[in-house]
This record gives sequence, structure tokens and C-alpha cells, in this order.
Amino acid sequence: MKLSLGIDAGGTYTDAVIVENSKNEILASSKALTTYPDPLEGIRNVLNSLDQSILGQVEIVSVSTTLSTNTILEGTGFPVGLILVGDYHISTNLPTEHYIQVNGGHDHRGAQANPLDEDAVRKFALSVKDKVAAFAVSSYFSIRNHEHELKVKDIVRESTGMPVVCAHELSQDLGAFERAVTAFFNAQLIPITEKFMTSVESEIRSRGMDAKIFMLKCDGSVIGIKNALEKPIESIFSGPAGSLVGASFLSKRDSCAVIDVGGTSTDVSVIYDGVPQMSDAGAVVGGWKTRVKAIKMETSALGGDSDIWVGAAKMTIGPRRVIPLCRAAVKYPEFLEQLTNNPMPSRGIIGMNFQPTKFFIRTDYEPIDLSNYEAELLEAISKTPTSVREIRNRLNKLPTNKHLDMLMQKRLIQPINFTPTDALHALGDYTEYSVEASRIGAQHLGSMCRMEGKEFAEHVKNEFTKNMAADLVSFFLEDNSKEEVRKTFDTNSPIKFKIEIPVVLIGGPVVAYLEGMRDLIDAEMILPEFASVGNAAGALAAKGVRRVEMLIRPVSMAAPDWEFYVYSEKGRESFDEYEEAVEHALRLGDETIHKYMKDANMDSDSVKIEVKKDELFMENSNTLIETRIVVLGVAEHTEKDE
Repeated sequence: MKLSLGIDAGGTYTDAVIVENSKNEILASSKALTTYPDPLEGIRNVLNSLDQSILGQVEIVSVSTTLSTNTILEGTGFPVGLILVGDYHISTNLPTEHYIQVNGGHDHRGAQANPLDEDAVRKFALSVKDKVAAFAVSSYFSIRNHEHELKVKDIVRESTGMPVVCAHELSQDLGAFERAVTAFFNAQLIPITEKFMTSVESEIRSRGMDAKIFMLKCDGSVIGIKNALEKPIESIFSGPAGSLVGASFLSKRDSCAVIDVGGTSTDVSVIYDGVPQMSDAGAVVGGWKTRVKAIKMETSALGGDSDIWVGAAKMTIGPRRVIPLCRAAVKYPEFLEQLTNNPMPSRGIIGMNFQPTKFFIRTDYEPIDLSNYEAELLEAISKTPTSVREIRNRLNKLPTNKHLDMLMQKRLIQPINFTPTDALHALGDYTEYSVEASRIGAQHLGSMCRMEGKEFAEHVKNEFTKNMAADLVSFFLEDNSKEEVRKTFDTNSPIKFKIEIPVVLIGGPVVAYLEGMRDLIDAEMILPEFASVGNAAGALAAKGVRRVEMLIRPVSMAAPDWEFYVYSEKGRESFDEYEEAVEHALRLGDETIHKYMKDANMDSDSVKIEVKKDELFMENSNTLIETRIVVLGVAEHTEKDE
């Protein structure tokens, strides 16, 4: 009997399932709170709650996580220095203040456009090395020639000894700015992913488990742990990818839409005939367009742990993730009394950070690049819940919104406040933690909206359900804004949206929203058994997939039959004959896929290879303009029986 272990470390909960492979049967499941900022304790807790005799028989471990996604959504990634090489036209703010644009880059054929300004690169690296945790570089047309990106990587490493991510290592798609954003987020996530995967592997090995370890990617496939550490950006949306594959697995529906309600976000995706629908463009997260291949998904920064705050008698949900009052009251015995006696902020300062239910705690992260005031403010916040009034008394002045936000962005403090999870506790729909704390919070915020506590909690639940419904509908109505779709659920009308495929709900207390969704949407709503651990199940239901894309073009259209370039992940190579170029591309694709599967500890002998070849000719002519070749390899992430 072969057993596999699936682990999903989300923003709120860490889930685990053990599956018997031959029958695809779940033998055991468990949940534990994700520990922040180090997930190791949460992973250890969830594994401790499983049957240890069964756990010892596990041969494969597959992991999914929303930690990378949440890091980008919340803007709490590590600081990165970004180096842009070439003639970029930047029409928007960059995701970092530490960046430089230097001369260099190549043209669309891979020829050098301008020499690389090595001195500018070296000077910039030395000037910001104490302010960042890693570097990212994107060079113009680096997908045609990697030379300048690799040179920048060498210079930065020699100057600082710090990690550097090159854009060409992550994507072969056009779009220099999007590749730069992709490289930036990859660099930002390296420390977080390394800590996470190292924690997982350490815990698995400490239990004597000689299991192969995989990580779920955002396209619904899996990779080995080594590859996951090299390209952590590919783990963004791995949680939602896990929920999609897991929902199909648990509901036994090859085609379905999925709503995954997590702690930080709500995600909608769809699978047809067992194949996840992929996005035509790169993944978009936190408003940033990347070049990462991912499932098509509608995501909103609204989850069970979303911050609920009241300003000018209006209730707002999210986008920040906080610790719910109900959980804080369980973890910190003094908190209930603090919450009960916390005064109402004056009307002039009420806002997201100034609420009668808002508290802050200090995390274990080490401070980096703090101003004097930030250091003073951090010192005024304890590792137990600290109110704004306490902070003011310790500073002898009121803390500023800006600097509280800065400390949260740097992960040095974490807020506590009322959440949708608290609303469910106040209503009795979900009572795992302190119901009393949630009811006190509902009363405090309700009074600001001229509502009773229960009425306020019901209002929060209804608004959250409407947001879920709007996310689902706007996923399918791509040409309509989510805001316009959302307005339709506030009108008193007999019109109802109908969805022809089943809708599967995945997440912790998602059962609380089931009837509300049925009232709003005409569709078969399914709540499968083990819905609360759907992501962990999905991590095991995925396969190993590797896609290799190559482009063949004549060196010169003046002599289109004489010499050809092959552009690939390996760079630019030239061949005298077209057939020789095609043969090389096919061989390179096959070798790259088998090496990838071998490095990922997959059974490379069982890989299924598919080749797609598209030739583009000049109109009314046999003259070849370009040939696009895609080699796709798919393998189960188990080894064949000996």
C-alpha cells in the first residue's frame, strides 16, 4: 500500500491529508493554525495530529501554499533592488523604490543594442546592498540574448554576495516590463520560500520519513523541491491551483467551477474535463501583471481573516489580513478584558488603523532599514496585544497611520481586528474560538453603524456572500467589471445568474455561506466531504508538467534559406539548415523535459511527450518567417514500481 501526504500552508490554516494511492482514498485529514511568521510550528502541529503509524508509511509529500500569493497581495515581501537594462519606457510606478535603469540590452534578433554600463550596475548594487535582501535584473530582449542579464548577475554577486534573479530564467515571453516584475517578485519571495520549504523538508526528515517532496505550481502541476527553491514565483496561486484540482478530485467532477475561501483571499477558477483552464496572459496578482503561466483565476483580497473596519458609518472589508478577535482571545488570556475596555477613538482619527477593535502585536522578524521614528514606534508595541491608546501613552503622542503601515509592510507588527470569521462566531455559525470576543467586537463596530451587534455580524456575512457571488459571476463575464456585477446583488430583482456547470465550495467554514450562495446564484452548489482540506488534497492530485517553447527564425530575410537562429531557454544558437534547426529544437525540448523530471525525482521513463509546431509563412509565398515549437512533457509524480 503506497501512501502520499498532501500539505497546504495557507494564510490562516495549515492542512494535511493522507491518501492511499491505488484507491485515491483519503485515510486521514487534519487542520492546524498557520504560525506567523515562521510556518514550521503550524506544519509540526498538523503532522502531530495525524496517526503517526500511518504517517511513517508515507512515500510522497506534496505541498501547496498561499504564502507567496499573500505576501504579494499584502505587500509584505522582502525589499529588492531592481536593475533594468535597455531602453525601457516606464509608464507606471515600479514595485520598489530601489531601482536603476542602465544602458545595454539587445534587439529582437539578439544583437547588442548598446554596451552594458557595468560601472552603473556596480555602483547601484553597492549603494543599496544594505537596504535590500536580493536583486532582480531584466534586460531588453533578454529572451533573444541572455548575455547582459548574466553579466549583471556576475557583477552584483561579486560586489555584494547577494542572490540575483534574471528575468530570462523565469519566462521566454515577450514583454520586458512584465518580465521585470516577474523577476522582482521572484527575488522578493526567495527568502520566504526558502524558509518555508526548508522547514517542511526538515520536519519530514526529522520524523524518519524518506519521502520524495514536491511543491504545487500555479498551473496545477508539481515540481521537485530543488526547482521550487530556484523559482518561488511559480508557487504564487499554488494554493488556488490546489483547491481547483482538489475540488475536482473530492467532488468527482471533471468539469466544475471552484470558489476557494481562504484566510486572506477568495479565489474563483474552473476546470474542464480534468484540465484547469489556463490564463492567456501571465498571472496578475496584487494589480501587477507577470509572465508566470498560471490557471485562469478571479481573486479578491477578501477572506476569513480580512480586516473589517468602519469609517464615516460605512463598513469596509479588507484588503489587509489580520488576526481575528476570536483567535486572539484564545491565545492571549488578558485580551478579552482589553477588548471590552478599549475606548472608542475620537471621530477625527477613526480609520483603518484606529478602531475600537484594533490592536497590534510585534512579530519575531528582525528589523531592516528602520527610521528613528519607526524604531521608536516598534519599541512601543509588545509581543502581546497592544492598543493604540497604549502606544500613545508610551510614545507620548499618537502613532501615525503611515508608520504603522510601514511596520506592517516590513512584517514587524501584525494587526488584530474584527473579521468575517468573527462575524460567523458572533452568529453561532462557527464557534471554534472565543464567541464572546467576536460578540464584543460586533457590538463595538455595530454601534458605529447604528446597528446591534448581531445585526452588524449578519450584515458582514451577507456582504461577504455577495462578494463571493460577484467574484464567481465576473469570472465568466470577463467584459464586465466586478464592481458593476457586484451592484446587481444589491438590487431587489427577480433576475438571477445561472451557471451551467457545478460550483464546488472549498475552504474552512465555507458551509456557512452555502445557503446564501444558493439564494444568489442558480447553479448546483456542491460542498464535498473534506472541503476544508481541499487544497491539501489537490497537491496530491496534480501531475508533473514541463513546457519548453522555442522559436526558429531566418538570420536574414534577405536570404531566408541560408541560416537560422533557434531562440530558447539556452539562449540564441545558429544553424545552416532549417531541418537541422528543427531537429535541434525537438532534441533540446526532449532533453530539457527529461532532465527536469529526473531532477524533480519523477519517473522520467513514464513521461508523455507532445509536440506542437506552428510555421508562419510570408503571404502568397513559401518564404518562412518563423516557426514556433512547443514541447510538453507530462509525468505522474510517483516512481514506477520496481
